Amino acid sequence: MNTLLYFLPNLKSIPLISTWELSELAEMKGHQELFTRQSPQRLKRMREFSMIESAVSSNRIEGVSIDEKRIGTVLFGNSSLRDRNEEEIRGYRNALDLIHNQSDKLQLSMATICRFHALSRSGAWDAGKFKDKPSDIIETYADGSSRIRFKTVEPENVENYLQVAIEKYQEIVRDNQISPLIALAAFNLDFLCIHPFRDGNGRVSRLLLLFMLYQLGYEAGRYISIEKIIESGKTQYYETLELSSRAWHSGHHDAWPYINYLLFSFRTLYKEFESCFDSCKVPRGEKTAVIVRALNEFSGEFSLKELEQRCPGISRDMIQTVMKRNLSFLKCTGRGAGSRWRRIGVIPLNKGNNKGNEDLE
Repeated sequence: MNTLLYFLPNLKSIPLISTWELSELAEMKGHQELFTRQSPQRLKRMREFSMIESAVSSNRIEGVSIDEKRIGTVLFGNSSLRDRNEEEIRGYRNALDLIHNQSDKLQLSMATICRFHALSRSGAWDAGKFKDKPSDIIETYADGSSRIRFKTVEPENVENYLQVAIEKYQEIVRDNQISPLIALAAFNLDFLCIHPFRDGNGRVSRLLLLFMLYQLGYEAGRYISIEKIIESGKTQYYETLELSSRAWHSGHHDAWPYINYLLFSFRTLYKEFESCFDSCKVPRGEKTAVIVRALNEFSGEFSLKELEQRCPGISRDMIQTVMKRNLSFLKCTGRGAGSRWRRIGVIPLNKGNNKGNEDLE
């Protein structure tokens, strides 16, 4: 609450590194649709792999792990679960299913947050319920000593703090007062500082990242695990969270370390997403379909370069071969680099279009 209520409204400037990250993310978001046009089968495999990595990584951050040989059975099977760890990992998978399949029907609300907790903590006696006792964050050292790393919000104040955070976030996004990605990161920091549940707050915070990114149109998390990225930078995650939570209760904290950490993580998410298409060719038998779909989507004139942009990962020779095969549906104006094309009919994906195209790659 306090980041959205006090820190953001008093901003006088945005750090240069934050501005750069936001610019990069906006450009990457613009490329997202071009990549998702490709290879439905490959995207399906990426979704399945991301689901596995997300469920395993998010729980492993919290010290919850299972036998690697059981991962497929736990996540995708119907067999009985052996222990509490397996219940939590399958529960997280169920929460991911909800977000992936129904994010457009959900609203950011306390009910949605509690639903994420109920799913990810399935089987726990307080699943989906706010804490009823104080739950400060304690750090324990190797010698057995410990300290309170952060004093969280008291149970009686949780609902009020969380509702204010939700309303303030929605107001900032609605009024376009500041980049919604900064507001999203600020909300995530406030959520972790409020610490509304007895256990499972970290996992719910990562589910919220994915869900709120979807709401803002950033959907690379369907194919690349944001949880895996956070696990890979776990040390920095905890360090920036501690730095940004200092003086949070008074509203005099510096939220930028954690905000910038999340912006960097979002950019890493998109870099990994794009690299899947940079390093992998479209599977055999699917290149022609990608090109034909791209051609049929043009309603006016287009250049060869514009067509190439809609077919990432496919060579110009391949694209020109498919165009030559379908000249009866295309009209060219001009010559050389300045030539433009127009489609004069819907190009069918017929047997002729499927024949022998892959030999060029």
